[in-house]
Amino acid sequence: MRCDRLWRHARLATFAGPGLGVVEDGALACLNGNILFAGPAGDLPVDLDAAETIDCQGRWITPGLIDPHTHLVHGGDRAHEFELRLAGAGYEEIARAGGGIVSTMAATRAASLDSLVASALPRLDALIAEGVTTTEIKSGYGLCLEHELKSLRAARRLGNLREVRIVTTFLGAHALPPEFAGEGDGYIDTVCREMIPAVAAEGLADAVDAFCEGIGFTPAQTRRVFEAARAHDLPVKLHAEQLSNLHGAALAAEFGALSADHLEHLDEAGVATMARAGTVATLLPGAYYVVRESQKPPIEALRAHGVPIALATDCNPGTSPLTSPLLVMNMAATLFRLTVDECLAGVTREAARALGLAHEIGTLEAGKRCDLAIWDIERPAELVYRLGFNPLHARVFGGRG
Repeated sequence: MRCDRLWRHARLATFAGPGLGVVEDGALACLNGNILFAGPAGDLPVDLDAAETIDCQGRWITPGLIDPHTHLVHGGDRAHEFELRLAGAGYEEIARAGGGIVSTMAATRAASLDSLVASALPRLDALIAEGVTTTEIKSGYGLCLEHELKSLRAARRLGNLREVRIVTTFLGAHALPPEFAGEGDGYIDTVCREMIPAVAAEGLADAVDAFCEGIGFTPAQTRRVFEAARAHDLPVKLHAEQLSNLHGAALAAEFGALSADHLEHLDEAGVATMARAGTVATLLPGAYYVVRESQKPPIEALRAHGVPIALATDCNPGTSPLTSPLLVMNMAATLFRLTVDECLAGVTREAARALGLAHEIGTLEAGKRCDLAIWDIERPAELVYRLGFNPLHARVFGGRG
């Protein structure tokens, strides 16, 4: 039996099954970009012949990290809003005064596709430098057909410029643009009848998202977006229960959503509905921290109902200017009291589930893509507890690297 590469003398965190799936004396073989074998070295096929063998010298191998919720593509920044928040202004106050998402919309509309790509690359590179091999990128700062398409094209181009898998999400229902002031239903008409069909026709999105919130869109408007997505065979996800409980997570689960994200104000009934639908809870501790939220997501209820928990940077210019999945794990542990195992699964196995890609990535199992992160650590807990330190030794994408 022939393989392209063989990593030996490694400790594996396979994430196959519950927990970390630790293999102390492990080996991993790759063929044609996919994992051929991952397990105890003693179980390697005796006839395995490798074109290249790599001695890991006891280092840990995990699946490549996955960031399942970002807004990497945007124009401008919102540092001035950070100062306003420090002076006491709240999220909703800033948004209603013309700041927030609409502020970024203006900068994004003014930017060319090339400049959007150029400004996003450093943010993407920061994720890659911490072992990320797959990331989701949402649109949502164009808020009209021309600029939503431009943003999604920029996201797709990023995947051609770096060795990383880009998953794109159409988030036209992110905020109400000024030209539709007071006409939320009219804007949703445009999202459903013009934008989603155009995005689907061009194959620019892997999913559709919306912001169901008092400063965003109502559950009824969100339902219309989901129905339009369903009509074009696009899965859905939702920004839900971040600032209030509009029961958006339950609505998302009704449509079999891949994930419901934020969830600080989620109630137990919503948790139970998510559990029945298999909808992942994607937690965003960076946004929780930056907006100085005081209500935590219902972690114990999520655990009790068996809802998978993913973690993401929510990298965006206003409420989570964060490009470190390692810091996200520490925040999730410190602020939300997630365990080390939950944090690590949240950026691997459960993050893959949140993107609908659990059959391809997120665990070290034969047949899955050979996307790996190799770490200079003595125990996996180091990836969660250390601050400002990156122990990545090597990153492997599709068997390369």
